[in-house]
Amino acid sequence: MKRAAPATPVLFSTDPQPRLRAEIAPGAVHVPGWLTPEQQRELVEACRRWAAGPVPMRHTRLPNGGVMSVQTVCVGWHWRPYAYSRTAEDVNGARVAEFPGWMTELGRRALAAAYEDPAAGEGYAPDTALINFYDGAAKMGMHQDKDERSDAPVVSLSIGDTCVFRLGTTVGRTRPWTDIQLASGDLFVLGGPSRFAYHGVPRVHPGTADPASGLAGGRLNITMRVTGLTGV
Repeated sequence: MKRAAPATPVLFSTDPQPRLRAEIAPGAVHVPGWLTPEQQRELVEACRRWAAGPVPMRHTRLPNGGVMSVQTVCVGWHWRPYAYSRTAEDVNGARVAEFPGWMTELGRRALAAAYEDPAAGEGYAPDTALINFYDGAAKMGMHQDKDERSDAPVVSLSIGDTCVFRLGTTVGRTRPWTDIQLASGDLFVLGGPSRFAYHGVPRVHPGTADPASGLAGGRLNITMRVTGLTGV
């Protein structure tokens, strides 16, 4: 992940329209600019620490032999396709970093903001976060977040370059879908009827990162989830 270079000119937004909170589909809510620049910088520094280990950030290998173009590091539980575990047997066998309490509070505040209801975050107890880093060429195909044994909302935070986020239906990967610009500091929640909607990232817009975020290039996406799993 590149460090900020304030002297480099950047385009802070690819969307000329006012960016307002919007419910894209039932339970799927976009809150632009939810994170302050200071909060973004703090998250970037935390992600840099996690990316260094104990389980380092890496390109995940898929069951078909392919390799994901995004790089991933996890906290709380280690994710690999179709499974969670406490140790990363597919990487180096180490136990992943603990899920921090401050991130639980952040997730609860995020739900309250997304659903405009202070009670919406009560009882929300995320126990894992998948942190994906996209360079300018990385993409994410249409998929469902369904490896969890819980239908609790997924809280997604974006930092760095703006991306196109594609939200489909719960039926399949094909149309209809809606494309949304997710910029640095944006919050997106998948919950309720849209919890298992197909979604993906067909492209990232290089050069759109705000240096104030602490990330001069590329995109970080932090997704908090409730695994529904137990065990130490």
